[in-house]
Amino acid sequence: MSRVVVIGAGAMGLAAAYRAAKLGHEVDLIEIDSVPGGMAAHFDFGGLSIERFYHFICKSDEPTFALMKELGIEDKLRWRATSMAYYIKGKIHAWGEPFALLRFPHLSFGAKLRTGLHMFLTTKAKNFRKIESLTAREWLEKGSGKEVYNTLWKRLMDLKFYELADEISASWIATRVRRVGNSRKTVFQEELGYIEGGSQTLVDALVSAYEENGGRLHLATKVEQVVAENGRVSGVKAGDRFFEADAVISTVPTPLVSNLVPDLPQDWKDQYDAIKNIGVVCLLLRLKTSISKNFWLNIVEEGMEVPGLIEFSNLRPVKDTIVYVPYYMPTTQSKWNWTDQQFVDEAFSYIRKINPEIKDTDLLDSTVGRLRYAQPVCEPDFLDKLPPIETPIRGLQIADTCYYYPEDRGIAESVRYGQMMAEAIDG
Repeated sequence: MSRVVVIGAGAMGLAAAYRAAKLGHEVDLIEIDSVPGGMAAHFDFGGLSIERFYHFICKSDEPTFALMKELGIEDKLRWRATSMAYYIKGKIHAWGEPFALLRFPHLSFGAKLRTGLHMFLTTKAKNFRKIESLTAREWLEKGSGKEVYNTLWKRLMDLKFYELADEISASWIATRVRRVGNSRKTVFQEELGYIEGGSQTLVDALVSAYEENGGRLHLATKVEQVVAENGRVSGVKAGDRFFEADAVISTVPTPLVSNLVPDLPQDWKDQYDAIKNIGVVCLLLRLKTSISKNFWLNIVEEGMEVPGLIEFSNLRPVKDTIVYVPYYMPTTQSKWNWTDQQFVDEAFSYIRKINPEIKDTDLLDSTVGRLRYAQPVCEPDFLDKLPPIETPIRGLQIADTCYYYPEDRGIAESVRYGQMMAEAIDG
């Protein structure tokens, strides 16, 4: 068996470390944060344990279900009827089922039929190889029409990707449509899942199982360098220690790889450096009053510079109303440097506009989280731009969330990739 070091204790790193330990390897899992879980980690929000960044489960998330069963927590999975809507021209409009589409007032009848058929066929597609060379805009305009793109999609894309909006892969957006579109009880009812106790339930179970299999977890420890000798990985410098290793799995964001692994060939470093990322400023608000009945509210409204609200308490039942407001943007945007309070003030003003019954005193608490590398920018033919997971340094595997392409970031893909990398370790 091998000595293995896993860098990063997010969902992918935890899954990799647990599987490697279960296979009999000697494993050290190193995490710079003071808690494990990465984007799935919880924090105390006024007495409520909740994710820093929102997560939900779809019915296609088989790796999550299998892992929960293996860990003995499959009984913690809950399903709930949810809904989504658009806020457009000063009003909330239901979305996501046939009658809602027919009643929507801001598309022509022909455009409704066209996009309804396009989205339905997308949910039934086995793969998206035929559209891999297209941008999301090209695919949506070709399938649903320019009227639909300009009405429903353009502002959402602009407010997430800004100057990069027309570089996004059609396969990436189509896979997101398929995942959520297939998470339904009936054609008329969306159904999403959550874990009782939140993602922390899964994180805790993974950590416990990992340590029960002999794994060691090192928190609040910064990895400084992956060291190689004679073309093979030899260990990891972290904190004041050197961890000897026959195999290393890195799950940190790809923009950090070049400095982390100085012995990589320059052409490999160039490939990692070329991967673009979008940052996120994610607000979490506690309110006295619900904004709407919807879990997901897309916002397409001039003067409102946020693409949507996630009313999380409409999925996971908790005390009070819990709302995530994600501001995605390239970190080169001047708005990235706003104070937390500026974001909270702006977002709450939008909430009061959407639901005028909400008063200033209904905002009970707020917190703001930031990630510089939250969303990889997946261009057409994105897979051709990614270096292989197995690097030229023997024993070193590198992947982050961009390797899930065309799938979006999510716990299910984190689990699948983590397990896959652990199983690729030479015994």
